[in-house]
Amino acid sequence: MRIQTRAVVAAPLLLLLCAFAPPPAPTAAKPPCGLPVIATAAPVYNPLAALTNLDGERFPQGAQLLLIDHGKAQPLVSGFAATADAQVYYDGMRVLFAGKKQPSDHWSIWEVTLADHILTQVASAPTDLVRPFYMPGRRMIYARRAAHGFTIELAAIFPDEPVPAVELTHIQAPALPVAVMRDGRVLFEAGFPLGTSLSQGAKPELFLVYADGSGVESYRCDHESIANGRWGGQELASGDTVFTHGTTLARFTSPKAVEQPIHAPAAEYAGQIAETQDGAWITSTRKPGGRFTLVLMHPGSPLQQPLFVDPARDHVEPVLACTHPTPKRHPSGLHDWPTANLMALDVRQSRQGDLATVPPTVQLEQQDDNGNPVVMGTAPIESDGSFFVKVRGDRPIRFTLLDPAGKPIRAQHGWFWIRAGEQRICVGCHTGPERASENHVPLVLLHTTTPVDLSGLATKPTAEAK
Repeated sequence: MRIQTRAVVAAPLLLLLCAFAPPPAPTAAKPPCGLPVIATAAPVYNPLAALTNLDGERFPQGAQLLLIDHGKAQPLVSGFAATADAQVYYDGMRVLFAGKKQPSDHWSIWEVTLADHILTQVASAPTDLVRPFYMPGRRMIYARRAAHGFTIELAAIFPDEPVPAVELTHIQAPALPVAVMRDGRVLFEAGFPLGTSLSQGAKPELFLVYADGSGVESYRCDHESIANGRWGGQELASGDTVFTHGTTLARFTSPKAVEQPIHAPAAEYAGQIAETQDGAWITSTRKPGGRFTLVLMHPGSPLQQPLFVDPARDHVEPVLACTHPTPKRHPSGLHDWPTANLMALDVRQSRQGDLATVPPTVQLEQQDDNGNPVVMGTAPIESDGSFFVKVRGDRPIRFTLLDPAGKPIRAQHGWFWIRAGEQRICVGCHTGPERASENHVPLVLLHTTTPVDLSGLATKPTAEAK
């Protein structure tokens, strides 16, 4: 996909030409925080539809972005059949969003200025582009609908010449961005085990990846906690990340290796929390049989104050139309290789419990173009549990530890990827981010600095293998 036309038109804040009938007049309460909120209004909202079905639609009857300020709401832009997924630029003066001019159009990415309402088409493609987020350096990420569901891409905003987008996720299953972290990583939601969809029995889970698609990992490895799934995360000013978990909220905090509960009223939460300047949260909840409603709540308080009530539509995806910190820009360290190097320091280490003995070999599987697993070969494991392999980049892969008879001891149930040109080290097999490596040189590097080639590519020796 390439960045395409940049149509610029005036976009006064008039009534939107919707793909659905005008709703009944809503009731509103004055937000005590006094900050403008942009939210998506829709007759029907299916928050996890895009992770469940390849053609899943979160807003099957259309959607409309509203600017809500001091209890009054007006359309953010006019002339669209549907608009959704607003994200405010760091200076608080521009908004990225997904929009469709006509009901039959694909979703594309647009930008509007809040001061003079100038509207610009940023990206389009012969498929849906949704969930845009600003990145440092006038770049953006978004989700593009592909054959296997949504995939995440990075692209420049208004490049001087057409620039191909860079694919960040490399699995045969849907993935959607949910936030850009302050350290520059992308928080995204996908099915767990990674590489499966919710239609295959997976649960929604949160993952992280750098802006060049490298370093993909689970946010936390306490997957036993996701019986009801977790999704819709948002990083707070404190550094904690709050997300929806079943019928309540939970959070990740740096000192803890597992998620922590949040005492919040029982309700169905629609993900994406907006944190006000005084530390309050604007989120969207609904009771059984009701509509998703924007509410203001304070962490730890059982009280929720409605901000905007509309009996005909759900109101979701709140964002504050104000300034916020610019994330760090991640410098890519990828090499110009079709392959990648991966080293494990001690395969005995695992959250499942450390192994007492070292398995003799590790087996690599890779998915082909049709998503079928293909065994690429095995590599020896040193007596300290280390191994060093070369794999094909940008392909779903997974490892299995084998006993002396070649039978599995432990195996990855999901898939992950390593970017072409990436060099990555893991502490053990699913150890979690709380485990650090030992301060010594792994035996595999004392014996050789050439990785075992499991890529399946006939390549000439290069500096990566020396």
